[in-house]
Formats: sequence, structure tokens, C-alpha cells
Amino acid sequence: MRSLHAVLISLLLCLSACSSLPNRDPLKINVVDVEPLQGEGMEVRFAVRIRVQNPNDYTLTYSGVALDLDINGQPFASGVTDERGTIGRFSDTIVSVPVSVSAFSMIRQTYGISQMETLNNMPYVLRGKLSGGVFNTKRFVDSGTLNLPGPTTGSR
Repeated sequence: MRSLHAVLISLLLCLSACSSLPNRDPLKINVVDVEPLQGEGMEVRFAVRIRVQNPNDYTLTYSGVALDLDINGQPFASGVTDERGTIGRFSDTIVSVPVSVSAFSMIRQTYGISQMETLNNMPYVLRGKLSGGVFNTKRFVDSGTLNLPGPTTGSR
């Protein structure tokens, strides 16, 4: 019976400790750039550069980043990096994550794009996480639209 009381008291103390944590605002993530990288075989690779903003009053330390990119409602690319760093309080930094696109994803996207009249306003969703240990891993989602350049027409 005593062990049951000890477990219940421990559980209550843990719950009250969680409620006393300071308010933490979510990270703000924006895609800054997508650069081509050397691929392997039928694989296409890009470096996705993201700006990570820390709107909190504490320094964030991370030890790895993982990304998943969906374009036009379909899975497109994923990647990871073991890059380590810190983001100061009320500060931001640029993180580059290499992502891979499988040949199947590229074919699926090419087919989907061929069904569209324009390459403008293609929706994307970027999901990821900055690893910071058991209690400090930060997950994030960014979404928007891509405006890809189409064929140029001009007069001489």
C-alpha cells in the first residue's frame, strides 16, 4: 500500500513540475533556398536551407535536423544532418539540410505537374525537427506555395 502511495505522490510531483515550465513559443521556420547537389544514380539531391528563428528567452542547442518535404500534396524529399549548433535567445540562424528525392517521387511529381496549367502556387509542406535531447527536441511545420519559373517569352 505504501508503494502505491509513493507512486501516486511521485506522479503528482511530475505533473506539477511540468505545469511549472515557462511558456515556450514555437520555433519559426522559413525555407530560404533550395540548391542542387551531386546525386547518385537515379537519385536527385538538394540542399534545403531553412531559417530557424528562436522567439524565446533561452538559448536553444540542437544536435541534428530531420526534414520531410511534400509538394503538391505528395511526399517529395527527405533528409537529415548531424549538424550541431545553438540559436541564441531572440535570434535566428540558417541551417542547411541535404535532402534526397527518389526517382519514383520525381516521376510522380513530373506527372502531377504535367497535369497543371501553370507551375505557380504549388503548395508545399515542410515538416521537421531539431534534435535537442529527450526533452528539448523541437518539431516544426512550414507551409506555403512555390512559384517555379516557366518558359520565358520575350521580344527582341
